[in-house]
Amino acid sequence: MNIAVLGATGMLGNHTARAIVHAGHTLTVLHRSTSNLSVLGNIPYQSRILDTNSLPSMQQSLMGIDAVIHCAAYYPTIPRKWQEDVRLGMEQMNLFYDACAGAMKAGSVLNKIVYCGGAIALKRRTDGTPGRETDEYASQPDDTNAYIQVKWAMDNLAKTRATSGLPVTIGIPAMTFGEYDFGPTTGRLLVEIANGTLAGYLRGNRNVIYAGDAGRGLLAVTERGRVGARYLLTGENLSMDALTQMIGEVAGTTPPRAVPLLAAKLVAQIQEWRYKMGGDEPKLTKSAIAVMAMGQFLDGSKAAQELGFKAEVSVKEALKRAYTWFCEQGMIRR
Repeated sequence: MNIAVLGATGMLGNHTARAIVHAGHTLTVLHRSTSNLSVLGNIPYQSRILDTNSLPSMQQSLMGIDAVIHCAAYYPTIPRKWQEDVRLGMEQMNLFYDACAGAMKAGSVLNKIVYCGGAIALKRRTDGTPGRETDEYASQPDDTNAYIQVKWAMDNLAKTRATSGLPVTIGIPAMTFGEYDFGPTTGRLLVEIANGTLAGYLRGNRNVIYAGDAGRGLLAVTERGRVGARYLLTGENLSMDALTQMIGEVAGTTPPRAVPLLAAKLVAQIQEWRYKMGGDEPKLTKSAIAVMAMGQFLDGSKAAQELGFKAEVSVKEALKRAYTWFCEQGMIRR
């Protein structure tokens, strides 16, 4: 298959691109003219430049493509009203789906459209059991955290577009660590613990997966996933206490202490206020709080049964690989 990846220069997209090539498919990278494709190394790929704000450009980039994996969904970064974040995210995704529909009408095969979603879009279980793909909010979540609202809205949109006839399938990787995290994104937790710059962390439960395994999982969703279905791509269930301790062991440092959720929210609020008054961009954001504190253990049995997917790399090995890569990039001071 000729499989296109949108967001291939990010950590998850990069690993997904490598999985596509390793499996013998043709890789097409959809990217802006300003993208730094050197991060893809020497893997073979076709390049198509597109304007993500232009429907004709997006549609043209999808011609002749058999499947597309969207690894570049909107993520709230700077403080603004959550309704604006949702509007921006929905605008971006609707344009993408409209381009897919247009390409199909114009003769492109496009058998599968994979949206890379977030587990936070699922309703968190109150009994402590691992979350599953069937966990739904009855209506829009009450929590006005922008990250939760955006991910829920985009997950709901993916299901709606699948119902309306587009071959959309949702792949949801767990918390991901690995190489090529230039942001860094989730790797920031590792970098700051290793550098001794993280003041504290929030307790909670997470499922953690190696980015390479998550990339293989998204490819499995593309190859074998059912249209309209969700698939959780999982690794190991860990508490944040256990995860930060493991990071400390890998980095040879003492992890910080846990801080109360209310204290973290207060710090984020103060930093947001300073930003709005012309100060620096917040180091602790409400999105970061949601990532650390509002997750849950996850059950990946559906992907195992329907797709034959199982993570191969342990969390500790994933952290070691990520740590080595961050050191090579000069992002960790040894």
